[in-house]
Amino acid sequence: MRALLGGDSFPFLGMTVLFGLAAVLTGRAMAETWRQPWQVMPTGLALAAAERFLLYALFGSKLWSLGGYLAASVLLLAAIAGSYYGARARKMVRQYPWLYERSGPFGWRPKQPEAPN
Repeated sequence: MRALLGGDSFPFLGMTVLFGLAAVLTGRAMAETWRQPWQVMPTGLALAAAERFLLYALFGSKLWSLGGYLAASVLLLAAIAGSYYGARARKMVRQYPWLYERSGPFGWRPKQPEAPN
């Protein structure tokens, strides 16, 4: 595991949890400010690079570990994308309640017109 992550697994997991929380908050902030969905990818990759640097600087892990960067990238991109799409769906339904209703955790759909009795 050390060879794959470029260092010990305990610091990697600890930093990934901390950066995962940052990714969740970043995704929520991006959705609340109407950022475009394509911006999730570069933001998640930048967070993974920052995590890799802190692992190198604080814990002596290898800076250029491709396996560690890819593992962190996948986890952080999942966190930021899930938070982004969930917050965007909440915002659409909350801001336009007469137009949309929730459709799962990450989506919304147009409201169906009420059938007259």
